[in-house]
Amino acid sequence: MRKEIKFEKLTPDLMVSDVAETVKFYTEKLGFKLKMLVDDNGKTADIVIENNKKYTYAMVARDEVFVMFMHGKTYKKDIKALKNVKKGLSGTLYCDIDGGVEELRNDFFEKEVKIVKDIENTIYRMKEFHIEDCNGYIIGFGEKVK
Repeated sequence: MRKEIKFEKLTPDLMVSDVAETVKFYTEKLGFKLKMLVDDNGKTADIVIENNKKYTYAMVARDEVFVMFMHGKTYKKDIKALKNVKKGLSGTLYCDIDGGVEELRNDFFEKEVKIVKDIENTIYRMKEFHIEDCNGYIIGFGEKVK
């Protein structure tokens, strides 16, 4: 009998031009915690960004939401199909949250995060807003409307 395959989570792995800058944006402005860094030499680094050190990979998390970042040159070396692809995403990332969407929006606004679509109630029963991160990626945050 074949074992059932269970999907457990989907973690975006975004191509970025500066891993340290991206980590700082996500931790300082969006409230994520740094989970892992890999420097340009391929060594797993401490969970602290060192000034003037170059990084090739990082992972951040906020609660159960994880996001990974990989420097473009490393991405193109590791995944040959991305050799000629420019940084970017022809879509958005979307994060469901449990309450507090207005407070989260206000917190991001105070930290000068670029809000590209302000709070609105949608036809699919979500109250949501969208931001742009330091790489141009668009991230939506929404809570269910009761």
